[in-house]
Amino acid sequence: MEVVTLERELAETYASWFRALADATRVQILNLLAEHGGPMTVGEIVDRVPVGQSTVSAHLRVLADVRFVLVEKRGTASLYQVNQRCVSCFPTAADVVMGKVPNEVES
Repeated sequence: MEVVTLERELAETYASWFRALADATRVQILNLLAEHGGPMTVGEIVDRVPVGQSTVSAHLRVLADVRFVLVEKRGTASLYQVNQRCVSCFPTAADVVMGKVPNEVES
């Protein structure tokens, strides 16, 4: 059986995803957005996560950088919601990293 090495670019994408989820507050924010099911403002997120506005904003930037959340600008407000396409790939990405499925996951 031939062992196929994960392509570097895909490995870097997955590593960025794992880094983004390596913080409990970011996991809480992502879970909140997923459970809410629709867009939320930073203020709405701050009301439900026990950290300040600047901290929530910084965490949202990290999650947006790896495309776990999508940002929609409305005037001066930004609305955040889960990027279902990206988040649904994450379990498969973990399987690929662990060698459980073929190296064919789209990032």
